[in-house]
Amino acid sequence: METRERFYTTNGIELHVVEAGQPNDKVILFLHGFPEHWYGWKNQLSFFSQQRWLAVAPDQRGYNLSSKPEGVKSYTIDELTKDIVGLIPQLTDQKIVLVGHDWGGGVAWNVALHYPQLLEKLVILNMPHPKVIHQHLTSNPRQMLRSWYTGFFQIPWVPETVSSTFDFKLLENTLTGSALPNTFSQEDITAYKEAWKQPGALENMINWYRAYKYNTVESPNPVEVATLLIWAKQDQFLGAELAQPSIEQCLNGHLVYLEEATHWLHHEKPDKVNNLILDFLNS
Repeated sequence: METRERFYTTNGIELHVVEAGQPNDKVILFLHGFPEHWYGWKNQLSFFSQQRWLAVAPDQRGYNLSSKPEGVKSYTIDELTKDIVGLIPQLTDQKIVLVGHDWGGGVAWNVALHYPQLLEKLVILNMPHPKVIHQHLTSNPRQMLRSWYTGFFQIPWVPETVSSTFDFKLLENTLTGSALPNTFSQEDITAYKEAWKQPGALENMINWYRAYKYNTVESPNPVEVATLLIWAKQDQFLGAELAQPSIEQCLNGHLVYLEEATHWLHHEKPDKVNNLILDFLNS
């Protein structure tokens, strides 16, 4: 796979972006979650560029080689969304397909809710609609337990220290321990550690969680953009009971469950995930 690295200025910051495919092809934009970066989409960049798409994956703010502005409030969902809203017109003058996983899914939902004119279609991997996650974090004891680490991340500096000790062993174990066996190769782990070692990266990756308390959760309007929600049922962090109410927030939504996959479905079942997305794009 041939990729190009570029830096785009948007919303007052620089985003490091990796692209594959021809510049004039239609754009499919992939947003990663915690604790990944653009590299988490390598299987998708390869596949979709071969399907005549310009496949694009940024390091979102705070991650890897992108800007890392200081302060928790620099990482609210509105700021993260503005980054992507400012990036899209620089990639194309047409509507795009937006794909998000985990926190990247949170940003993607927000783009669809507030800037639907930019999107042709929306694809979400294992991330509930913002209204649904808020309801479950405040009323669902099982989901509160699953999300215990979000409380830990609110503590100043301690999570960064714990996460980075012994060569990022905690973060490495979080990835490998919550995925199917052999999902992440040693090459993958090395690529992630290089990103985590970037100055200021770990603190600002965690600041996404610290900023959650400042995020607005009002979303009175349904999602108008045609939406595919792919939900892997073995996710340790997000319960499958969040999927159906999330797709019910969409006027034109389609929900597909993957029975065997975990939170890291795009790594574990890349062919399945890629083909589900491609079928949705062609429908």
